[in-house]
Amino acid sequence: MTNITVIAKIVAQQEFIEAVKAELLKLVLPTRQENGCIEYTLHQDNQNPALFIFYETWESAAAIEKHINSDHYKAYAKALDGMLEDKVVNKLSRIA
Repeated sequence: MTNITVIAKIVAQQEFIEAVKAELLKLVLPTRQENGCIEYTLHQDNQNPALFIFYETWESAAAIEKHINSDHYKAYAKALDGMLEDKVVNKLSRIA
């Protein structure tokens, strides 16, 4: 089975950059401990501090689904309600 790469682009509203960053950082440690998580890294754009990118590698779609249903993921989603300008999640399969 092929691993799945996830690129999650999160854009905070300007007035909430630090609050969004704090919530995103809370996701990192518990997510890295989840079964099926191979890589989970958070990045912040050097030119636009409101832009955050998660680069993730998962063993399977089932592992991603379990992550989305975890308590820490649900808490993050609830905490950021109304603070985001945009969020785009792409699930990718490596082809070369």
